[in-house]
Amino acid sequence: MSEGTEAVSISEKFWNASIEELKTGFVYEVREYSGYFVCLVCGEAFEKGVIHKEGNLFYDAEKSASVHVERVHGGMFKWLLGLDKKLTGLTDLQKGLLHAFHQSQNDGEVAKGLGIGSTSTVRNHRFSLREKAKQAKLFLAVIDLVEEKPAVTSSFVTIPRSASMVDERFAITEEENAEIIKTYFKQGPEGPISEFPKKQKRKAAILRQLIKRFEPGREYNEKEVNQILSEAFSDYVTLRRYLIDYGLLEREEDGSYYWVKL
Repeated sequence: MSEGTEAVSISEKFWNASIEELKTGFVYEVREYSGYFVCLVCGEAFEKGVIHKEGNLFYDAEKSASVHVERVHGGMFKWLLGLDKKLTGLTDLQKGLLHAFHQSQNDGEVAKGLGIGSTSTVRNHRFSLREKAKQAKLFLAVIDLVEEKPAVTSSFVTIPRSASMVDERFAITEEENAEIIKTYFKQGPEGPISEFPKKQKRKAAILRQLIKRFEPGREYNEKEVNQILSEAFSDYVTLRRYLIDYGLLEREEDGSYYWVKL
């Protein structure tokens, strides 16, 4: 169940986190009668009031969450910088520059390390990145002001935390999603689909609905998976493949067991 840099699971909790929470790598949330510090990368939770052991040391919940982010994910700077360009908007060169700046390298060291012609070129890149940061700050302020107003369009569906690629396939509003489900699940959401469409957005909506038929935390053998999917569509092999391709279903390399990717 390893997680590669090309297929990173991004949770809704991650997208809803503040800048400070993204920097620490965890959020605090209340569940029933207790509070938890929850990792934004993998979802591991540390209960408040409980002493947690990390190696030979013992920490409170908040410190444990912080140690976990560093030990397991290499820290948020490294993890965030490793995300796909579609998510960060950063080129490989910009990532290299930011990594060098984070290590407090001077312009000469950066130029030499990245093979950039001169220190003046590095300074120009520093300036451009700072301008990018200013633009991002203004954009966030404008978006916040927009979202203070009542929405006139349907909100987007929640992107599955397990989705391997967060792209336009999941740019579906609640209204669009409901229409797709109604169109293809003519006997209701629990019934079969009339066909498996070619358009990616429609596939994404159908797959999001189908994955609900599997119980999180349970392992299924291939026969069980095929049985569940065959009740939805005769070509259950195609459905199974797309559930895996879209990062909703995971399996052992030999195909012996399948499970919902959390």
